[in-house]
Amino acid sequence: MDVYSRRPWLGLYTSRPADAGPEFANALEMFAAAVGRAPETPILRYFDGVTTLRELDALSDAFACGLLDSGVAHGDRVALYLQNVPQFVVALLGVWKAGGIVVSVNPMYRPRELDELLRDSGAKAVVCLEGLYANVRAVFDGTVFTTSELRHQSRNDPRAFAGVERLACPDALDLEEAIARYAGRRPPEVRPRPDDVAVLTYTSGTTGPPKGALNTHGNIVFTASVYRDWTETGPEDVILGVAPLFHVTGLIGHIGLALLVGCPLVLFHRFEPSLAVDTVRESGATFTVGSITVFLALMNAPNADRAALGGLTTIYSGGAPIPPAVVKAFVERFGTYIHNIYGLTETTSPALAVPLRSAAPVDEATGALSVGVPVYGTVVRVVGDDGVPLPAGEVGEIVVAGPQVVPGYWRKPEATAGTFRDGGLHTGDVGYMDAAGWFFIVDRKKDQINAGGYKVWPREVEDVLYEHPAVHEAAVVGVPDPYRGETVAAFVSLRPGHHANEQDLIAFCKPRLAAYKYPRRVTILPDLPKTATGKLLRRELRTRPGSP
Repeated sequence: MDVYSRRPWLGLYTSRPADAGPEFANALEMFAAAVGRAPETPILRYFDGVTTLRELDALSDAFACGLLDSGVAHGDRVALYLQNVPQFVVALLGVWKAGGIVVSVNPMYRPRELDELLRDSGAKAVVCLEGLYANVRAVFDGTVFTTSELRHQSRNDPRAFAGVERLACPDALDLEEAIARYAGRRPPEVRPRPDDVAVLTYTSGTTGPPKGALNTHGNIVFTASVYRDWTETGPEDVILGVAPLFHVTGLIGHIGLALLVGCPLVLFHRFEPSLAVDTVRESGATFTVGSITVFLALMNAPNADRAALGGLTTIYSGGAPIPPAVVKAFVERFGTYIHNIYGLTETTSPALAVPLRSAAPVDEATGALSVGVPVYGTVVRVVGDDGVPLPAGEVGEIVVAGPQVVPGYWRKPEATAGTFRDGGLHTGDVGYMDAAGWFFIVDRKKDQINAGGYKVWPREVEDVLYEHPAVHEAAVVGVPDPYRGETVAAFVSLRPGHHANEQDLIAFCKPRLAAYKYPRRVTILPDLPKTATGKLLRRELRTRPGSP
């Protein structure tokens, strides 16, 4: 029997059968159902500000009318250049109701990076925070709606907004004024098809120029339902918004899940560990999903203890490898297990996940923690360089097929053809499946280190470094070496109040790894470079001045 067809977890860990059809035709229909069920339910919380489903429906209706009057037409792209604020959700729904396509933009982007995305997407309008308006006007002369951090939230909370004031934005339209102007009006009804594009979500660019993944309405409805059923999130739950909303994890695991289930999404502008701990305590948050760097930061927050975080009973983490030592330490301190989840921008978030209340196995040979099993309706295979599926236990490229896989990249036919082929998405991630059907990610293909002919995967070395009590974060790369061609180099940051030097860490790794695997060079940094979603930027470390 084809081992990839033996998926005993289907129907065992989720309430939804693998062959069930889509519940809704599009994300607007999904949202409308939640409004119809319980319109007075709080759906967004932002410090002391609360927005109900009925209010969110009305706000997004008004904004859609403002967009249409400003010249945005069906199929036009509208960029959202915002932090984790309620206005993001209002604008997202408003763009969809106007028949448009949302372009998610990282609020950390500077004008050059912003220009690249706006040009590539052909955005007709931009919604941005007032503090980011200058960046927009430096590269864009179209319609701009601006909004202040002070809107929809407490005017008196000094933890995140001390000294924040309204800023003048000449030639911009004020988002709040536009909503007030069109209050009570409804836009003409639009009914997106499942294969209509809802969001252009740009890849992080860790392997080259960003590409806009065509996340469709069907993709969003499917993956929101995966999160709901896999995590058993219901109307009584509260979602903590730690992942950036512009990223596919925030789009689906926060916004999509909240709009489908009709439960509150708690936002707090941008992630700051102590503020996040306070927010969990104050909001009664029960579920979240984010990069492992989020949970590393929470562990080191001065106000973090079991009483503060104990209510956060369901946690998933994806986007970056999870060292087993970190999961163990988090459970010991806070009592909650961190479940692995695996997906990409191109899979609209989840493709593999550890079933709720299950512990991921650890591979004895490599120390890698499993990223889970395929979510329902999804086929995941491991293939060799020739594209032929490999048997259990053999390492190859991960290929995903299912309703969450996007149809391609925006206006990039060559990149689309190279990535989406032979009936699946070729992820570029290398891994294997064990005999029981659990999947393990070894690393990215391009990150493999060739040390004198021996192959070294950075994750294995990083997992060993994380076992050292002083190590907060670790990243391993290959750097040129005159003798071996390439050698193993490590970059680490240390936990507050802990000390270690290069020789300490090399000596720690030496007895735990084969001779060709342990790092020959270690550099200690205050912080490691990452994308906004927590992925380590190994390419930046390789080219860093003074690299080891």
